[in-house]
Amino acid sequence: MVAEKDIIVALELATTCIRAIAGQRMPDSTMHVLAFAEENASNCIRKGVIDNIDKTTQAISRVLGQISLQLGQSISRIYVGLGGQSLHSVQNRIQRSFSEKTKVTNRIIDQLMDMNRGVVYTDSQILEVIPQEYKAGSRAVPDIVGMQVEQLEATFQNIVARSSLAENIEKCIRGAGFEIAELLIAPISLGSSVLNASEKRSGCALVDIGADTTTVSMYTNNILRKLVVIPLGGNNATMDIATCLNIEIEEAESLKQKYGRAFLEDYEAIQHNIVKFSHDREIGESRLCDIIEARYEEILRNVWAQVEDDSDKLTSGIILTGGGAQIRSITEALQYITNSSKQIRIVKGLPKDITIAAGIYIPDNSKANGILSLLLHGDQNCVLHRVKPLNPDPDDETTEDDTTEETDITEEGTKPEVQTKNKKKSITDFFKIIAESLKEDE
Repeated sequence: MVAEKDIIVALELATTCIRAIAGQRMPDSTMHVLAFAEENASNCIRKGVIDNIDKTTQAISRVLGQISLQLGQSISRIYVGLGGQSLHSVQNRIQRSFSEKTKVTNRIIDQLMDMNRGVVYTDSQILEVIPQEYKAGSRAVPDIVGMQVEQLEATFQNIVARSSLAENIEKCIRGAGFEIAELLIAPISLGSSVLNASEKRSGCALVDIGADTTTVSMYTNNILRKLVVIPLGGNNATMDIATCLNIEIEEAESLKQKYGRAFLEDYEAIQHNIVKFSHDREIGESRLCDIIEARYEEILRNVWAQVEDDSDKLTSGIILTGGGAQIRSITEALQYITNSSKQIRIVKGLPKDITIAAGIYIPDNSKANGILSLLLHGDQNCVLHRVKPLNPDPDDETTEDDTTEETDITEEGTKPEVQTKNKKKSITDFFKIIAESLKEDE
């Protein structure tokens, strides 16, 4: 359990930038953000996967260095989000038969879990296992411990990714001089922070549209049922504009943000509008919107292809988040593609459990929800606190920097004993004072 004075530090390795954040858990259980920093990562991360280990390591070092300066304390460990194109879920069923009716125990369930963990996926590893349900014969039950069965089936959702995904993250973090407090599955952490209990219970699909990837997570009965990453995102629309107009990426992004729509409902309203861009060139606003709309239609059709077969289970509909989901008319585009009356919610603003210290700026366009969800998950102190001696000797020539030592806060929030250079002298002086007072009494 994290103590109130402990500070949590989290790191997100996104396609467009590397973000770091630090916060402190408050008595009311909210998280108070104390520091935030980010750096462009387009030259070292691609589709959420580390593309250049050396450049990523250097960028992590710089970003966490900024956090350390803002805190005035050194960072020892961090929480890191794990995502990327290769991340996905695979359903696996394990069956077991008994010679006679047998009571299911926790030991039997653990054996099934071990059997599932033993499944080998080519060039991939299991990062997390989420139990789905159990069957006693043909009857499905969420909790089977204590029941008498002859046939037992367990269904698991294995979250898997390329083996190199976690390995490269660990190399970069340790190369930058930090430890990993925990590697978190980023989409699962995000679902915990932006979905409410009703949505996860009644059934929903969380769609996180990032720069280069779109992650789809499906929930029913409070359980993650499916996770898939689509290798398309908002940057694809930006690249289309840059290619069609022969302009720089930065200008294309600016045009997308200013004029972009995922669905052009009223064509006549803008058909005569002209958009001017570099080198005294121009394009019709409707034509520009056509370029953007075509790419977003592709993204959303891929999303719908992942959830359509189970759409009847999505009572709470589809929840959109991520920077790419902030484009205008995306709700109308999704309604047109799905041709259904499913409820669609766009995540706006920051999670309700977040407060921000004065002077700290965090984007509120849903781009920061991923890093905030990692921060909210943290429960270990991540910094080294500076501790000063209680009664420093004014005659001691030792500098303040020499008489301080960095030390971890213990789990209970208390500071371990610190050895300083002037400690022996302070104790000696103390006993001299006692001795002199005794002589005066005599």
